[in-house]
Amino acid sequence: DGRGRRVMRLRARYRKLGKIRFTSHRDTCRSWERVLRRAEIPVASTQGFSPRPKLHFGLALPTSHESLAEYLDIDLRDDASVEIDALAAQFSALLPPGIDVDAVRAVPTSGASLQEAIDHCTWRLEFDDVDPSALSDEVARVLAATEVFVRRERKGRMTSDDIRPGILGLRVVPSDSNDPASPSMAIEADLGTQPRSVRPLELLAAFDPVPRAARIRRLHQWINDDGAMREPLDATSHAPAEVGA
Repeated sequence: DGRGRRVMRLRARYRKLGKIRFTSHRDTCRSWERVLRRAEIPVASTQGFSPRPKLHFGLALPTSHESLAEYLDIDLRDDASVEIDALAAQFSALLPPGIDVDAVRAVPTSGASLQEAIDHCTWRLEFDDVDPSALSDEVARVLAATEVFVRRERKGRMTSDDIRPGILGLRVVPSDSNDPASPSMAIEADLGTQPRSVRPLELLAAFDPVPRAARIRRLHQWINDDGAMREPLDATSHAPAEVGA
């Protein structure tokens, strides 16, 4: 049941919505470090002259983008004993407004890191003042293309890269009827993360003309588990726990 259980690693799933989207990934990491200290979580530390808490973040969320599915792995000390079921609410109360934790579970320490394990992400890109027919035509054109080249900066130099292999899915979707502030048109895109992530703004750069997104939100991050896609943590179910000796 997660009460007082000795575990080696915790995984947190959290949302980042609203004005907090303008906070950088690095500042979000620092916020988590402060929260874990205030919550007195027995986090393991690295060795050496400047020990750091052993935290493993998932793929960095670009500044100004929102997310419904961010992840963080927290390594605990060998002697740790935590009330897992209470942690989601405790963390949410201490984090800045706009960051809310959906779930915290104990997970195994074996396997690839979060960044290595994520196969692709699903994004929702919403637009104001776009021609629905033109947007649909551009989606169809990109999907029909065998190559989609965009300009990228790599190690201080501009390169031309083909991002078509990383565009795994692309579809026009209706406006979010549950959100009256939602823009009128949207597309959902499944964008690969290996060997290098395709970013939503890189996808839009391939459109002609390039549309300006009113809101970009990460909906899911997916792990390829022997051909079956699953999320790193299902907020509605308990992942297997690794129990300490």
